[in-house]
Amino acid sequence: MNSPAYRQIASELREAIERGTYPEGAALPKITEIAEQYGIAKQTARAAIAELEAEGLVEVGRRRGTTVRVRPVKQRLTRSRQVFRDERGYYFDPTAQPWNALEPPTITWGPAPRDVAVLLSAAPGEDVLIRDRIMGDVAARKPMQLATSFLPATLSRGTQLAERDTGPGGIYDLLENMGHGPLAWEETVGARMPAPAEAERLGLPKGIPLLRIVRTTKSPDGTVLEVNDTRMPADTFEIGYSITRHPSAVLPN
Repeated sequence: MNSPAYRQIASELREAIERGTYPEGAALPKITEIAEQYGIAKQTARAAIAELEAEGLVEVGRRRGTTVRVRPVKQRLTRSRQVFRDERGYYFDPTAQPWNALEPPTITWGPAPRDVAVLLSAAPGEDVLIRDRIMGDVAARKPMQLATSFLPATLSRGTQLAERDTGPGGIYDLLENMGHGPLAWEETVGARMPAPAEAERLGLPKGIPLLRIVRTTKSPDGTVLEVNDTRMPADTFEIGYSITRHPSAVLPN
């Protein structure tokens, strides 16, 4: 079965971009030019461009037309399965260690996303404390990640955990000073498409997914005290780690 005309055209344009016929930042032919070249309706040409935009290959602007998106150089986040500490408190990634909050945290109460609520053992619709931050390069005012902490209401309501300023060392020092330490952490790495508000805050073009790191903070008895949901542009960051040999990985005689 032949694919629709717009997909055939999108495929040809995609190949031209990958070959370098249209390098990063270059303008693609106008909709009218594509329609004339292939003998198709303008709407079909627009559908082809929309497919490339949804893949994150091009950007569409009213004045400058369609251009090949300039892809950022990827930064590797090396997850060494360790927690570090500096004068500001605990941190989990040396790459992100210099980043700071670009604005004061937003403190709200409300239900957590379904997967986070499960980790917190919160009932559907149950209010939890939500601490939302946008982190990045303060000097350049460049956002790098969104970081949202979710804490049980029974743990945090009426405490300094619900204040904007949680003091030196942030919520982790505060949790340990409240008698819940020594803390332990686990994390998972995944991806999803951004919500419109997330795309706007991070300045994401269409078609770019989020790299998502979900970290749970636990007390010594295994109780989940906090879930941190960190989202960053998947076209800018990648997760890296070293691979070591298990004792079973020996060369056969």
